[in-house]
Amino acid sequence: MFDFGFYARIFLRRLPYVLVLFVLCSAAGITLALMLPPVYRAEATLLVESEQIPDKLAASTVQTEATEQLQIIQQRILTRDILLEMANRLGIYATPKYARMPADKKVDDLRDRIRIVTTGGASQFGRGPAQATIVSVSFEAPTSGMAAAVTNELVTLILKENVKMRTTVAGQTLDFFTREVENLDQQLSQMSTRILAFQQENMNALPDSLEFRRSQQAALQERLTQLERDEAMLKDRRNRMVELYEATGRTSMAPPDPRAMSPEEQRLAELKERYASSVAVLSLENPKVTVLRNRIEALEKTVAAQKAGSTPSDAGTQKPMSDYDIQLADLDGQLEYIRSSKEQIQGQMAELKTSLEATPGNAVTLDALQRDYANIQAQYNQAVANKARAETGDMIESLSKGQRISVIEQAIAPREPTEPNRPKIAAAGVAGGIALGVGFVLLLEVLNTAVRRPADIATHLGITPFGTVPYLRTRQQVRNRRLIISGTLLVLVVGVPAGLWLVDTHVTPLEPLLNRVLDRVNLAGPGLAPVTRA
Repeated sequence: MFDFGFYARIFLRRLPYVLVLFVLCSAAGITLALMLPPVYRAEATLLVESEQIPDKLAASTVQTEATEQLQIIQQRILTRDILLEMANRLGIYATPKYARMPADKKVDDLRDRIRIVTTGGASQFGRGPAQATIVSVSFEAPTSGMAAAVTNELVTLILKENVKMRTTVAGQTLDFFTREVENLDQQLSQMSTRILAFQQENMNALPDSLEFRRSQQAALQERLTQLERDEAMLKDRRNRMVELYEATGRTSMAPPDPRAMSPEEQRLAELKERYASSVAVLSLENPKVTVLRNRIEALEKTVAAQKAGSTPSDAGTQKPMSDYDIQLADLDGQLEYIRSSKEQIQGQMAELKTSLEATPGNAVTLDALQRDYANIQAQYNQAVANKARAETGDMIESLSKGQRISVIEQAIAPREPTEPNRPKIAAAGVAGGIALGVGFVLLLEVLNTAVRRPADIATHLGITPFGTVPYLRTRQQVRNRRLIISGTLLVLVVGVPAGLWLVDTHVTPLEPLLNRVLDRVNLAGPGLAPVTRA
């Protein structure tokens, strides 16, 4: 059976321990609640505005999504160098309390006190309507003025970094396409030079003149055939003239002009006519025929001697050419002209044949060069179009007509501190003291196995006592016990706050440590929060 009176007396006897722990925790909680400096939080609100010019008319070359852009900006402004420069410029750690604080701890402390939260924007997975992207920037500081100043400085850094990032991206895009256009223009010039040099080197073997050269080859072949026919006719004519002259002494079958012949020649012609008519009716052995033949031979010698001889008046002059020699020379000249013409035509036909044979290979090479030129031309046209769009995008960003971040509400100095929650901290200390004291008493009772009442004697020894006498303390012992308890309570009430004050003032600030502890138990506001989406 539960003996409520017994445990009530034990609790009263252990009450000094409960009071000591209660006073210790309560003093620590109340001291911390009173000692903690006020924390002011200033907050500014930013809005991410969409492009001022519709994309269908002119699009910006910076296509970074708003949330991604804000994350990049946050990481850049929270770098070590920027935070330390801002802390030194604004004097965030100018007090002697933070004189020996390492730079790394300053950076960590600043990141814990800065809060940047993004809400809205495009819906996740493309579901639901898009919402306006709103950015909240806040900073916690021991004074309201510093909180507002640092928050506005953070806003300024965000705005500058946004403009810098967008203009830099637009400028880099424009520079890239400018260099690309220049490079492709040089490639086009080089390719044009190669095509022109190839066409000049193979001017007579290009595919565009193939049909002309084939028609020219056919015409030359026809001309060569005609010359060969003319040559054959002239050679036949010359041979017949030579045979006729050797047989008759004339170059044609027509009778010679008597005015152009000497008397001996006229007489020789008459004799030859008479000889021809006589041979037609008489035999060759006829004396008359023989006499005519002898006379003809004698006159031929005389005529030949006349033609071969010369008079004193003809001395030193050139022998005139006969009609036979003139005609023979004319025929030989015509044959020589035909021969040279044939050689020239054959040379031209050989050149045409060589060029026609080289034309297919030149066509393949020229097609490859022209194909490369067309590819480079297409790339050049695309690069020029991209450069035009990049110039438009750069102009849009330079005029701040693209996506931009604007300030909806500047940070102002708060009138009341947001932290710490002093009643909550003091209540936590009191509640902790009560819980710790009661828990300590319970722990002592659980661990205590001594015999303290008659029921314990009967339970442990198995005997029933006739009576029991409690332990009696003297007055001096009671007085000493009360002095010890009173002194301990006094030391705890006075010494704990004084010790905390000395540590915070001369050893190390307790505020960062307490903030971590309070963050763990969710008694203080969170530190730096990443960019989140609502």
